[in-house]
Amino acid sequence: MTALRTSRSARAGQYLALLCYLVFLAFPFLWLLSTAFKPPRELGSLHPAWIPEDPTLDNFRQAFDEQPLLQAAANSLVAALAAAVVAVVIATPMAYVMARNRTRLSTAATGWVVVSQAFPFVLVIIPLFLVLKNLQLINTLSGLIMVYVVWALPFALWMLVGYVRAVPRELEEAAAVDGAGRVRTLVSVTAPLLAPGIVATALFAFITAWNEFFFALVLLKTPEKQTLPVVLTHFLGAEGVADLGPLAAAAFLATLPSLVIFAVIQRRITGGMLAGAVKS
Repeated sequence: MTALRTSRSARAGQYLALLCYLVFLAFPFLWLLSTAFKPPRELGSLHPAWIPEDPTLDNFRQAFDEQPLLQAAANSLVAALAAAVVAVVIATPMAYVMARNRTRLSTAATGWVVVSQAFPFVLVIIPLFLVLKNLQLINTLSGLIMVYVVWALPFALWMLVGYVRAVPRELEEAAAVDGAGRVRTLVSVTAPLLAPGIVATALFAFITAWNEFFFALVLLKTPEKQTLPVVLTHFLGAEGVADLGPLAAAAFLATLPSLVIFAVIQRRITGGMLAGAVKS
């Protein structure tokens, strides 16, 4: 009886901790949503309320009138999608080789991949700028996509190595015994089981590129080519005073694609994992 009560108390404590964590994560988004619908009178109130008393869409209209949000969103979408696809295409075969051939070299390479993520942006921006300048890729989305791919590739490779190692070798060996060639085994056996990992890795690369600010700020100068995070800074005045209503509205719209894509892909990741478990 005592053990049962202890178990219930522990479970209740876990749920309470999870609830507090969810509130902590949701607070900025909910406050942003509330601010986006508040009129200027409520934004300047000394006692702000969670729910706007007189909700308005003027902040959204003003945001689209003041800045080219649609063009910036299109630039971000192109850069993020291209970076995600290219990073996954490059990282998948590399991860398979590194996972299936465990040597000192592959172990050292995996360690270097993890360590490279600790490099600060400021450390690499000057040589990166000079390289892109020599390639005539400054102020181009192609150059920015190249940077995003290089920056996302190490972590994408590290993630996929773990997924490849989780696929039992016995499945590939059984397919080989049945007469399947190397390519057929990879396509028919290994690739379907790696699908959840590939989707999760692509999601990581997409969100990283969609939210990235520093590289886009340095490499893109033409307003028509700037990405959404850079355009959001244009809502700040010369003295650093923010146009809070339109800024909150634009920032709210900028967060929606990541949330929607994550919600959709999360179901596919779970479904892919279950399908892979059944196949195995």
